[in-house]
Amino acid sequence: MKLSTLEDLYVEELQDLYSAETQLLKALPKMAKAASSAELQSAFEDHLEQTKEHVARLEQIFENYDANPKGKKCNGMEGLIKEGDEIINEDMEDEVRDAGLISAAQRVEHYEMAGYGCVATYAKLLGKEDEADLLHQTLEEEEETDETLTDLAETINVEANEGEDSEEEAEEGEKANSNRRGTGDRTAKRASR
Repeated sequence: MKLSTLEDLYVEELQDLYSAETQLLKALPKMAKAASSAELQSAFEDHLEQTKEHVARLEQIFENYDANPKGKKCNGMEGLIKEGDEIINEDMEDEVRDAGLISAAQRVEHYEMAGYGCVATYAKLLGKEDEADLLHQTLEEEEETDETLTDLAETINVEANEGEDSEEEAEEGEKANSNRRGTGDRTAKRASR
């Protein structure tokens, strides 16, 4: 379909966002289940409820158009979700996985913020103030979710790093014990001579 007007582009972008949001409805429960941090699980569950509202707002906007909201597949979101799935399925420590999940979720949020920022601007330019308000409301919620994830990252990333430090300390301790055993063995051999 040829896009001849800004309104054509606007509707297509709304379809793309609708696809993105419906894909996210399926991904967020998996992310919540994979998170070990109770706060991160809660953030994903809260955003799932918000995402349901985002879908409802888009459906409300589509009532004004002779277009199916399911008219387009969002390949960008599909790729971001695949990256999130890789983190979920990777063999890693819980805190490290949580840090990776936050990273994947923030990529999603930034993608959505870019999309909603554009369509809110298009709606305003097209004189669709009510639609612009709905889209701006969703944009603000996406920004709030991103801020929540940033706040969580400040704690979870430190925990992931501390886990790394603990592993390094354990390895150093094992080396020290091994060296002491080696020294003790040499001392015992000398004493037996």
